[in-house]
Amino acid sequence: MSVFSDNIRFLRGKKMITQQDLADTLIITRSRYVSYEDGRSEPPIEVLLKISKFFNVSIDLLVSVDIRKYPLEEILKLPDNRIVLPVVVDKLGNNSIEIVPQKASMGYLSGYSDPEYIESLQRISLPFLVNGKYRAFPAKGDSMPPFKDGSYIIGKYVEDIEDLKPNKSYVFVTLNDGISYKRFKAKKKKSITVAADNSFYKPYDIPLGEIVEIWQYASGIFPEDFEPDNFESYQVKDMFLELRKEIRELERKISR
Repeated sequence: MSVFSDNIRFLRGKKMITQQDLADTLIITRSRYVSYEDGRSEPPIEVLLKISKFFNVSIDLLVSVDIRKYPLEEILKLPDNRIVLPVVVDKLGNNSIEIVPQKASMGYLSGYSDPEYIESLQRISLPFLVNGKYRAFPAKGDSMPPFKDGSYIIGKYVEDIEDLKPNKSYVFVTLNDGISYKRFKAKKKKSITVAADNSFYKPYDIPLGEIVEIWQYASGIFPEDFEPDNFESYQVKDMFLELRKEIRELERKISR
């Protein structure tokens, strides 16, 4: 039997409905449906879509992941029904926080929808982070001080883009940029505007269609002390930014 056949048999059992009931819902014969559960045949795309919508489970998950390994009572459903993630807890029942590794952060784009990949990540538990799903992402660059390379940003999963709050910080996982940490500014019809805390970087728009996940800043992990020279480097950058602003202002006056 295939993963798909095991999954639909399992899901039907969870709903406590007969093969005939499900076949009637799908508008097919019972014998045809039974052939799917037995793994003797595969459904055409139109029937597969109906099965996906009926169980509220993505097609990708139905055909590629053995969802019996992940209790439905502990599954967090993400928007657009593209994937479901297991909520992993430790022996004490605390919600575990998966840590996306620094060196393999780009691999997250191909693994975020794979429960086995998520389960393979190292995990920690923090007692003050409860009532939500949290994940730790590596910080890069100097766009969001005091976070720098080697530190981690812990985010709380945001289920709906309408829940974004202006001037709050978020980890945005996008198809083009991968993992980025920025401050949300505004929502437009087809995009959102974000900005870095370091004003050296200009605000920019992210098309809604490129957004994979959003995690609101909850806490940070700093592997080492933030040394005084780091502050000095930011002071130099601030001086440069101020100078650049003055030059721009002077150029505006001259252009008038």
